Amino acid sequence: MSALTPKAKAFIGAAAALVLVAAATVIVATRARSGAASGAAGGHHRPLRPLGLDFFTQRSIGTPPEGAPWISDLLVVDLDGDGLKDILVADGRRNRISWIRQVRLGVFEEQDIGQPVAGPAHLEVADMNGTGHLDVLVSSMGVIPPNNDKVGSVIVLENDGTNHFTNRVLVQNMARVTYVAAAKLTNSGRLDLVVGAFGYLQGEVRWMENLGNWQFKSHPLLDLPGTVHAPVADLLGDGKPDIVALVTHNTEEVHVLWGDGLGHFRDQVVYGSSNKDYGMSGLCIADMNQDGRPDIVFTNGDGFDYAVPGSRPWHGVQWLENRGQGKFTFHRIGDFPGAYSPCVADLTGSGRLDIITCCGFNDWSDPEAVSLMCFENEGSGHFTPHVLAHYPTHLIVVRAADLFNDGRTELVTGAFMFYPPYEHVSRVTLWEPRP
Repeated sequence: MSALTPKAKAFIGAAAALVLVAAATVIVATRARSGAASGAAGGHHRPLRPLGLDFFTQRSIGTPPEGAPWISDLLVVDLDGDGLKDILVADGRRNRISWIRQVRLGVFEEQDIGQPVAGPAHLEVADMNGTGHLDVLVSSMGVIPPNNDKVGSVIVLENDGTNHFTNRVLVQNMARVTYVAAAKLTNSGRLDLVVGAFGYLQGEVRWMENLGNWQFKSHPLLDLPGTVHAPVADLLGDGKPDIVALVTHNTEEVHVLWGDGLGHFRDQVVYGSSNKDYGMSGLCIADMNQDGRPDIVFTNGDGFDYAVPGSRPWHGVQWLENRGQGKFTFHRIGDFPGAYSPCVADLTGSGRLDIITCCGFNDWSDPEAVSLMCFENEGSGHFTPHVLAHYPTHLIVVRAADLFNDGRTELVTGAFMFYPPYEHVSRVTLWEPRP
C-alpha cells in the first residue's frame, strides 16, 4: 500500500476532474553511464560515498507536476519486455494509470494506458491469460469520501502485446479496494487473486479463485476493515503460499493467513499494537538477515486521521523476524515521523539489505523535516539511520530497483501533495547514486 494507505485514498480524486483524453508526454533526459552490465538491484558495485544527503542526485521523470499531484502507487517493471525497466504510475489526481517507458537507457517517455480508473490505489503485473504479455492489475477505491458503500472494484488492463491496454472489470460492488495481487494459491496452475478492501465500517480480505476465461470465485478470508497490503509469500518454506495482511483503521495488526496449498487459510495475528492511532502505513516481504526465511518489514506513519495532518512521535519502521514454525520476533528498527512505503535494497554494496522509506506526513514548514530515509543494515540486527533528503516533500511511495542494469540501485518516488505548504512540489522523481 504499497504505498498509499486507504485512509489517504479515501480522499483521492474528489476534487479531480475525470481525464477522458489520453495524453502522451515525452520527457527526455539523458545520462552517461559506463560499464553497464546485467545485474540485480544492489549488486556488487560499491559506491564511493557514504549514505547521506549527497548520496543521490534527483530528477523529475514523466509528466512534469502541475498543481498538487496525487501519486498513489508506483511499480518498477519491464512492461514491454525490451530489457529496460519502466515505471507504472497510479495517478489519483487524474484517475489514470500511466506508463513511464524507458525507451533507451536513461530516456523516459510517459503515456496513459487503458481507460480511467476511479481512485487507483495499488498496482501489480501478471500474465493473467497466458498470452506471454504482462497485464496490469489495479485496485480501485471507486468513491472518495469515507463511507461504507460497495463501490470498489478490481480492474485488469489487458495487454494485447502491441502496447495497447483495455480495461476489464474482474469484480465490482465491493468495499473500497486498496490491494490486489496475483499468485498461484492452489494446484490448478492458474493465477488466482488476493484482494484487500479497506472499506470503512466494513472491509475484508478475500482470495479469488481463477476458474478460467476471466471467471473468478470469491472466498472470504478476513472480515475486517482497514487492509492496506496483503502480499503473498511462502513463510514456512513448505511450498505453500501464505498471505500477509497489514490491517489498520480499527485493529492495527499484522495477520498471517497460513495456506495449505489447496485454497484453505488459517489466520494468525503476528503483531498488534494497543495504540489505536498507531497508523500502520506499508509492508513488504524480505529476508533481512539472509537466513533463508522471508521476514516482514512494516511502517507506521499514517497521519490522515488528524485535524491537522502530520507525524506522531511513535511513527517508525519495524521488522518481524521470521524464526520459523510460525514464530516471529519483533524489532523496532528506528523512529521516522510519517514513515511510509518500506522497501529493501543493498544500497552500499555490503551484501546486506538496507531499508528505505519515505515520509508522507511531516511539518513541511520546517526545512529540516526529512522526506527520505535509509536504515543501513550493519549486520547482527543493527541498523543505522541516514537522512537521504529533505525535499521534495509529501512522498507517499518509494521503490528501489537497478533501473540501468549496472548493479547499482536507483530509487523512484511519488508525491501525494495533500496538505500545505506546497513549496517543494514533485510528481515522480528518479534518484540516481552519485559515483
